Amino acid sequence: MEEKNINAEVISVFPNKIRISVDNLEDFKRADETLRVGSYLKIADNENTVLMSIIENFSIEVSDLGERKYLIEANPLGILKGEEFVRGGDSIAIPPKKVEPATKEEIKRIYDQSIDQNSRFTFSCLSMNKDVKVPVDGNKFFNKHIAVIGSTGSGKSHTLATILQKAIDEKNEGYDLNNSHIILFDIHSEYKAAFPNANYIDIANLALPYWLLNSEEIEELFLDTDANDHNQRNILKEAIVSNRKHYSDRDVLDKEKIHYDTPTFFDLKEVLNYVTNRNNEKKNRDNDILWVDSEGEEFCFNEENQYKLFQDVLTVSTNTTSAAGMNGKLINFLNRLENKVNDKRFDFLLGDRAKNTTFEETLKKLLGYNDKTNITLLDLSGIPFEVLSITVSLVSRIIFEYGYFYKRLRTSDDPQEKINNDVPILLVYEEAHKYVPKSELTMYRSSKKSIERIAKEGRKYGITLMLASQRPSEISETIFSQCNNFIAMRLTNPNDQNYVKKLLPDTMGNLIDKMPSLSAGQALLIGESVVLPSVVQIDLCESPPSSNDIPYFNLWKEEWKDLDFDSIKKEWYK
Repeated sequence: MEEKNINAEVISVFPNKIRISVDNLEDFKRADETLRVGSYLKIADNENTVLMSIIENFSIEVSDLGERKYLIEANPLGILKGEEFVRGGDSIAIPPKKVEPATKEEIKRIYDQSIDQNSRFTFSCLSMNKDVKVPVDGNKFFNKHIAVIGSTGSGKSHTLATILQKAIDEKNEGYDLNNSHIILFDIHSEYKAAFPNANYIDIANLALPYWLLNSEEIEELFLDTDANDHNQRNILKEAIVSNRKHYSDRDVLDKEKIHYDTPTFFDLKEVLNYVTNRNNEKKNRDNDILWVDSEGEEFCFNEENQYKLFQDVLTVSTNTTSAAGMNGKLINFLNRLENKVNDKRFDFLLGDRAKNTTFEETLKKLLGYNDKTNITLLDLSGIPFEVLSITVSLVSRIIFEYGYFYKRLRTSDDPQEKINNDVPILLVYEEAHKYVPKSELTMYRSSKKSIERIAKEGRKYGITLMLASQRPSEISETIFSQCNNFIAMRLTNPNDQNYVKKLLPDTMGNLIDKMPSLSAGQALLIGESVVLPSVVQIDLCESPPSSNDIPYFNLWKEEWKDLDFDSIKKEWYK
């Protein structure tokens, strides 16, 4: 393009905006590219400094004589000096000398030279120019928390699949398996198709030992925590701590260190026996609680023979009155406990398989070390809603504590060890608003606490988060505000749009206003890992997640289908 044909000049410069007047738009644009909002411009000064900018909007100004001028407003991105691109637009001398559209090679240079080759991770291209790949710094992307947000149909699931598939495929050399470790909480059972070789865990093969639950998770599961009944809480704590001590192989002094949250075995059915007996207890006139054991011997309840209350449901001695003792005061708690223990839906957590699973087996399975797989798919679709929060909390907490203790192990010999976790973990929470909402309801308390802790402290121990949600405004602010990298796809809800605008660290002018009009697969890529906030097109994933969309209308037009109600009942009653 010859300079004489450009007919464009800079008419005003602001810190975050440049106004350009163009006489003839056809002469100004390049022959091989349509000029549009989002196109790149280069503005040069007399010192051969080139300011790269992006068109935000344009208008037409008509003079009294009917002459038209095109006014373009552009957002300054940074300075291009040779092969090097530097963020910021305050280095150009005033007045600028020349304005013209940037070439494809100049745009590529912004992204190609910005990130070291060894750290480069690419999963998208510019939406306006598919030939320009937009890499991120893989270290800054994965060692900081990530948010992927977008309404239904925006391509959020495909974006997740693309990023994780590419991360698993990246290798320094030709080995079969890289060192990536990802746990994906799949609430709608849609990612199995995208990761056919994953370590797939669903309710049929999931075994989470209940004795690994901490006190908050235990109480959320078994107590009516809104009732604030201290008798329930105290007796449950007493039963669990005593039973943990009984089964511990520690010496006597070490057993005294066992507490409510100690992750050691206890027998839940024995705890149920204990609570049943305590609920039935009565006192005699001397204020003693008397029982009759299986051999017909009467004994007094005290610390020495406390364990007898765990072994079986006992008979209350006839030498007691009904006026004192618990005497049925725990009946609501006991019913709740019995119902949970006997509910087959909770066998993955409270059944014999879970009870007999060791801590080592649990950790190895979650981290994919049984079959050596990079990604573990935790299919939550079959988990009863009543224990969804507790399940997510327990898994998240186990992984966080793995990071903490692995760091402690690696730094025990060398406190200056720079890489304190050489097996870092990414936890991916699909539909995160379902278990870490802003809500203060008791049912979300444990999962919120576990994930908020990871959001605030996880990076120190090699544990990071990727949150995916169609309702970011409903996610706990404590968690969302800790994210450093954002992939913001189409959002149509005004509350969600405003919430994202408030939290995003780098909005690049009016870029965020594009969110409602983005096409499927398009996203705003923003954060520490990318050289510039950019509107990108996410690459297609190798194997897409399965769609849960049911073609209602097509199915309704088909012939009437009979149902096998007996089979449905059997599946329902399993």
